[in-house]
Amino acid sequence: MSDIEIARAAPIKPISEIADRLRIPNEALAPFGHTKAKVSLDYIDSLKDQPDARLILVTAITPTPAGEGKTTTSVGLTDGMNKIGKNTMVCLREPSLGPCFGMKGGAAGGGYAQVIPMEDINLHFTGDFHAITSAHSLLSALIDNHIYWGNEAGIDTRRVGWRRVVDMNDRSLRQITSSLGGVSNGYPREDGFDITVASEVMAIFCLATSAADLEERLSRIVIGYTRDRQPIRAEAVMGPGPMTVLLKDAIAPNLVQTLEHNPAFVHGGPFANIAHGCNSVIATKAAMKMADYVVTEAGFGADLGAEKFFDIKCRQAGLSPSAVVLVATVRALKMHGGVGKDDLGNENVQAVRDGCVNLARHIENIKSFGMPVVVAINKFIADTAAEVEAVKELAASYGVEAIEANHWAEGGNGTVELAEAVAKLADSGVADFAPSYPDEMPLIDKIETVAKKIYRADGISVDQKTQNQIADLQNGGFGHLPICIAKTQYSFSTDPNMKGAPTGHTLGVREVRLSAGAGFVVVVCGDIMTMPGLPRVPAANRIRINDEGEVEGLF
Repeated sequence: MSDIEIARAAPIKPISEIADRLRIPNEALAPFGHTKAKVSLDYIDSLKDQPDARLILVTAITPTPAGEGKTTTSVGLTDGMNKIGKNTMVCLREPSLGPCFGMKGGAAGGGYAQVIPMEDINLHFTGDFHAITSAHSLLSALIDNHIYWGNEAGIDTRRVGWRRVVDMNDRSLRQITSSLGGVSNGYPREDGFDITVASEVMAIFCLATSAADLEERLSRIVIGYTRDRQPIRAEAVMGPGPMTVLLKDAIAPNLVQTLEHNPAFVHGGPFANIAHGCNSVIATKAAMKMADYVVTEAGFGADLGAEKFFDIKCRQAGLSPSAVVLVATVRALKMHGGVGKDDLGNENVQAVRDGCVNLARHIENIKSFGMPVVVAINKFIADTAAEVEAVKELAASYGVEAIEANHWAEGGNGTVELAEAVAKLADSGVADFAPSYPDEMPLIDKIETVAKKIYRADGISVDQKTQNQIADLQNGGFGHLPICIAKTQYSFSTDPNMKGAPTGHTLGVREVRLSAGAGFVVVVCGDIMTMPGLPRVPAANRIRINDEGEVEGLF
């Protein structure tokens, strides 16, 4: 059966039963139908004196078209840990409509390791992304309206830094000219769209610790500059108040369940290649008060999602993770070893060994943060014993255990061995987390540190214009902020075709964007776009309603 058929055929419990298991009272729930609900912030705040759970990060090797299965593994591991008697909850990001209708067709796990209701989670869910898009768009409208009615704040229309957003891949919107059509439509200027998951409002939404912190962060957004290059914040156009109103319900985390009826928070959804790639701090911290172990994921490979989880989310939220699970597949390692997609079904132990240089690089990087790690080999039917053994041998050479997991086919039963190893690692107390650079390090040095330490680049390349941007931010009082590098997810380098573990490359920095409200500086590298385009054959082409009124083609 397909993923959607498995999800549709599975029994689903009323969300009130899932809440009962977490001891969440009915009055703290805002149900969306019978199968999903938001949990009130007041109730979450009442748990602040409860002890914190062990926090476990699931990340992955560099992604390939062969697939790795990070979300699937997060769900399967959660089910497996509950199977062995560990009270465990999973925290995931919400899927964006962009990849659902573009490349992937859905993002709620797969096989027998999914969060449900799968269709709802992938399509609109509880409306959080629409609220974020609306709040962002409101600020865009307020900026242009402020300029139209006299521009009291002195915004230089050439230096408006606030782009527009929509939650869909649409390359034609990357660069536009707005306010055409005459005087009554405002002042024409260059503008552009990002996808909603790249919005600073999304980043703020996921890093805020409370509704009050949300509004305060929104007020810090720098929307542009005056003619003498002084920053102008969102509060100058009266944006934070009404934006917070649009987000007041969305900020509460969404409670759903896995196929095995274990609790899951699915909340927030920034991409890790163009944003910070983690679910909301509110959901993570709430789960850590409700369970004994919390499994969470960070997007794409560990060089992107895990680095930002450590250097941005953990730094800002004061989180101290206990263990890391690094997901790999034999198929993906073969691709890193030079095998084409059409030949992945054939045994090729040498290619696996060659591709394991990518796995090794990620192990080294994770250990550099002071984190213990276990490798999860996400099983595919064509994997051979010799190929799996090659992965285990490589991991063992780094003092790391690699464990085969079959959650896609068997659910929690397929991750019992992995769950036991992860629980033991999390309980060991050996984690000694430290970010990769200190706050006081200058911005340019932070970029170079990540480039050399995580990507193994020889250095960075920054043109004079971008150097001036970085210097302005440093001198403007933003030098203490962490950096959020936006680059291709398909390689340690900025060239998506450089598989394995490339060295000798240079990280080309194209521009920097200040996200003062979120509390980081976005560093755009290579050819990465903050507004993706649809592929030649988008997933949307196969998604439809069948004669029975059911959704087809969504995975």
